[in-house]
Amino acid sequence: MTLKVQTLNSISPKGLDRLPRDKYEVASELSQPDAIILRSHNMHSMDIPDSVRAIGRAGAGVNNIPVADMTKRGVPVFNAPGANANAVKELVLSGMLLAARNIVAASRYVENLTSTGEDLKKEVEAGKKKFKGVELPERRLGVAGLGAVGVQVANAARDLGMEVRGFDPGITINNAWRLHANVAEALSIDDLLSKSDFLTLHVPLVDGTRGLINAERLKLMPEGAVLLNFSRAEIVDEDAVVDALENGSLNYYVCDFPSEKLRGHAKVVTLPHLGASTDEAEDNSAVMIADQLRDYLEIGNIRNSVNFPEAIMPPTADAHRIVVINRNVPNMVGQVSSALARHSHNIADLLNKSRGEIAVTLVDVDAAVAAPALDELRTIEGVLCVRYLGAVGAAA
Repeated sequence: MTLKVQTLNSISPKGLDRLPRDKYEVASELSQPDAIILRSHNMHSMDIPDSVRAIGRAGAGVNNIPVADMTKRGVPVFNAPGANANAVKELVLSGMLLAARNIVAASRYVENLTSTGEDLKKEVEAGKKKFKGVELPERRLGVAGLGAVGVQVANAARDLGMEVRGFDPGITINNAWRLHANVAEALSIDDLLSKSDFLTLHVPLVDGTRGLINAERLKLMPEGAVLLNFSRAEIVDEDAVVDALENGSLNYYVCDFPSEKLRGHAKVVTLPHLGASTDEAEDNSAVMIADQLRDYLEIGNIRNSVNFPEAIMPPTADAHRIVVINRNVPNMVGQVSSALARHSHNIADLLNKSRGEIAVTLVDVDAAVAAPALDELRTIEGVLCVRYLGAVGAAA
């Protein structure tokens, strides 16, 4: 059976090439797709077909996807954490240098000069003192959020000689291992702000981070500090930032999210959402998403889902696999096992994983599963989706 994958944005061919054409039909216009791959397309107003079994975002943020609705339908939403980390890291470092050396303001000054010859040289020399900057070594950088991007930024800043502190109460063990040994830990977000000449934000947009940087917190920062935001616009209160820039307590705001309030401000460097806009990042994200979607569609394994638990079980030789997605309620595994037993199926292997209100059960059974058994599984109260993948463990 050919699987259909619909693309809602231009997706790197290096990623799409991971979906073999003898198994997959990939196109921007498809009826009844099995999966969707996208980047920035807004799906909230989209009528998502019932045929969709998975959605893959070739990037990190998933605010453009109705994740809660997909969870209720038993549809995992995948993203590509870390695939664009180097691209964002390099942009953050660029932003720090732009602010530290007043590069944008200095460039604007030169562009507005109208004199020529010796007069131009004199104006350049006379004006350059207005743009004297600072160097990064020994300056204090605060990193809010130590995920894939935050860790790379912190490590690179240490290599540049900066004094780096980070705050992330939810840091993973893997990211903690990757963090430079000389990156210090802040006790709280307020503690981080109070000791940062530069502050860079790398947190997701959730209820707890919306407006995280507000007027009260900006008052905690040292006078003349620089705020960098390459996460999401809504994490920062723009009115508070503009006020801080106007009264001089904040020297620069560097961000990836233009708005009418920020555009043209002398102390704002705002970019057109360039964070992941490199060939390499787009390739990496597309490859990562394609591999994850294929693993789920063909094997049932779940990696890097924002709404489902990680569930990875190698196929059992000569077994047939069923994927059951259900609300996380008691005795679900028992009910699934009993239903299969009533249809004379012996379970060769089973994996059950849960995350919040959702649970996933991967079941390998000894023989092909007939429709009546699958229908009974679907009637179990709390089951959201049942997928029969067939002989995923068949010998080559």
